[in-house]
Amino acid sequence: MKKKPKDRIETSGSVPPLSGLAPALESLDIPLAEHVTPPPPSANQPVWKMGRVLLRRETAHRGGKTVVVVYGFATHLPLSQIEKAAKKLRAACSTGGTVKDRTIEIQGDQIAKVRETLEAEGFTVGGVR
Repeated sequence: MKKKPKDRIETSGSVPPLSGLAPALESLDIPLAEHVTPPPPSANQPVWKMGRVLLRRETAHRGGKTVVVVYGFATHLPLSQIEKAAKKLRAACSTGGTVKDRTIEIQGDQIAKVRETLEAEGFTVGGVR
């Protein structure tokens, strides 16, 4: 039982990519990509008016650890938008966090980073200074 050798693709760069397909593609008379206008990026996503949110600092029932709570989201915002905002906050602050009952909890005392990130997302931020 002898194994069949595998067909290998040249990756060293000496062979131009798609060299075997070029003559077939040229005969199709496909218009160049520069003549095609892409749709606007927000055509399939609804534009949300973010509204105002409030910040508060909490340490209760957390063993002395501080969290920043973002609350007061507009009622028209779906939970998916709040979760996207939470993901961006966790990435900006490089910490953990969660979404509970339309509020976002971010670990650590990072009011400035949270405020800056939310304002960049289009929220009006009030609360702790």
